[in-house]
Amino acid sequence: MADPSSYRPSPGQIPDSPGVYKFRDEHRRVIYVGKAKNLRQRVANYFQDLANLHPRTRSMVTTAASVEWTVVSTEVEALQLEYTWIKEFDPRFNVKYRDDKSYPYLAVTLNEEFPRVQVMRGAKKKGVRYFGPYGHAWAIRETVDLMLRVFPVRTCSAGVFKNAARTGRPCLLGYIDKCSAPCVGRVTPEEHRELAEDFCDFMAGRTGTYIRRLEKDMTQAAEEMEYERAARLRDDAGALRRAMEKSAVVLADATDADLIAVAEDELEAALQIFHVRGGRVRGQRGWVTDKVEAVDTAGLVEHALQQLYGEERGDAVPKEVLVPALPEDTEAVSQWLAERRGSQVSLRIPQRGDKKDLMATVQRNAQQALGLHKTKRASDLTTRSRALEEIAEALGLDAAPLRIECYDISHLQGDDVVASMVVFEDGLARKSEYRRFQIKGFEGQDDVRSMHEVIGRRFKRYLQEKERTGEWEQTPPVSGEAPHPAQGSPAPAQADEIDPREDDGRPKRFAYPPQLVVVDGGQPQVAAAKRALDELGIDDIAVCGLAKRLEEVWLPDDDDPVVLPRSSEGLYLLQRVRDEAHRFAITYQRAKRAKRIRTSPLDDVAGLGETRKQALIKHFGSVKKLRQATIEEICEVPGIGRRTAESVAVALASAAPAAPAVNTATGEIMEEDDGGTP
Repeated sequence: MADPSSYRPSPGQIPDSPGVYKFRDEHRRVIYVGKAKNLRQRVANYFQDLANLHPRTRSMVTTAASVEWTVVSTEVEALQLEYTWIKEFDPRFNVKYRDDKSYPYLAVTLNEEFPRVQVMRGAKKKGVRYFGPYGHAWAIRETVDLMLRVFPVRTCSAGVFKNAARTGRPCLLGYIDKCSAPCVGRVTPEEHRELAEDFCDFMAGRTGTYIRRLEKDMTQAAEEMEYERAARLRDDAGALRRAMEKSAVVLADATDADLIAVAEDELEAALQIFHVRGGRVRGQRGWVTDKVEAVDTAGLVEHALQQLYGEERGDAVPKEVLVPALPEDTEAVSQWLAERRGSQVSLRIPQRGDKKDLMATVQRNAQQALGLHKTKRASDLTTRSRALEEIAEALGLDAAPLRIECYDISHLQGDDVVASMVVFEDGLARKSEYRRFQIKGFEGQDDVRSMHEVIGRRFKRYLQEKERTGEWEQTPPVSGEAPHPAQGSPAPAQADEIDPREDDGRPKRFAYPPQLVVVDGGQPQVAAAKRALDELGIDDIAVCGLAKRLEEVWLPDDDDPVVLPRSSEGLYLLQRVRDEAHRFAITYQRAKRAKRIRTSPLDDVAGLGETRKQALIKHFGSVKKLRQATIEEICEVPGIGRRTAESVAVALASAAPAAPAVNTATGEIMEEDDGGTP
């Protein structure tokens, strides 16, 4: 525990202007980011008597080892910079909302020649129009199915679209008039785009125009005694009304607004957002967060606004945002929202009428979400804590291993030997810190030697980080001993390892040690890992191995394994860690093997780029036929001169033909003239 007075800046050092400040720990990792109208007043508040601080603030300042700040011109700039740094550094003591599910959106890909209507999740893409989010993907599909009667927009994938264009036959939706079939030229690209834009207009709330148009056409068709057409138009209008009924009108005057409600207790908070467009609830989503910093409802709302609109522009930010409590600096937040929308945004608390009633509904949803989350969370926390305690007890550790790293070796008959490192913190996978290695110290198959190399490389980088930050004190080697690996010039970085970044607080690749190293294997692999740590002088990291055959846990220098009960939560956690390391390793190994298999003799031709390689294969159909061609025939390919043709001929002549592929199901030898990629 650090003493805040050891890094407290003198009052005269801190400016009294707006700005953003960062607290860092002893590893230079950013652990908290905050903003202030007056930096001097705000930062000084953290260095008062510890007894007067909120417990969470006290924990933060005693974990920190330094504080620094950046001055900005306005409070709006401070708000934007705070959001950017929280997103970049992922500080552990900042409130960060996490979605309680991955919400699907209805998306229209207006960035394509023939826009497509589809369900999309994840990050939003440029040029795509989004509607939602929806609670369930099936709700989107029901809505789309109703609307395709009136707006027959393409919904098929790129592969289906290309296949239909090649064969000249549309898919089933084209035959039943739920797609305008642009793939076979029934409509022009311009006509199809107009349909897609009409679809977007309807989804955006401009519904009356299309209903009235259908009713007018239906009446005209009936007067002209075109009863079948009139019946179809009647059904189309009914389909649109049913689609509209799925989102009932809740606010008059075609209001565009987002309503945000917060339910909280001492430890956690749940957030619910209703997206109202055109007076109708078009989407709903929820976030939950641990209250890792001392923050009130207004602070939770401000963090939510940053996360909700930090990446949005234009109409994605509504004209009106209704909240349960206004942020501390309402004017700066409102100005920031207005800059993102491009016009004025009203940020306020609803006081009466329909908006207040709807806010009460959103609040009830937030309360239910918090109750449901706490029920699930209690079970998860209890199980993970019990698992870590069981591991600590079984392995004789002083404390529960909050950070576990697991290593696995993967190869195919000694080729493409690779290794994986996966990280679990507090019993949960931390995928951003997964790493992979290529085995470079030797050729062939030797899992024990490979494990020794990987552990050595990983912890050399850890020692280099400690030395660079001054945490490792160099001592001269005893006469006759080799110098310590942390001394002297650093070892060169391997091709699959990237040099650590500068001391900017971003998470480093190898800067933080685990409390437990798990290797996939038995006694030999454990001994190799322990030997690698001993050679580096590291004696404060526990090592164990998990053997697949009997799921036995092996410790260094023990002749007998530790046997955990089959029902043990600790064993289950070790199995999950081991299986994740195996999955990550074999995925990397298969990718390397696939890349190696895809190599071609044409790769060795100097000056022959990918475009001309593809032109050669397209012209001749395969490498086999290209190998049989004369120089004159190769020169016929556009862009290929005689000198290049001679180089291609020489390269193909000197390269031995690859062994023929065999269909393992039939035993048939598959020829190389299938026109595939070289």
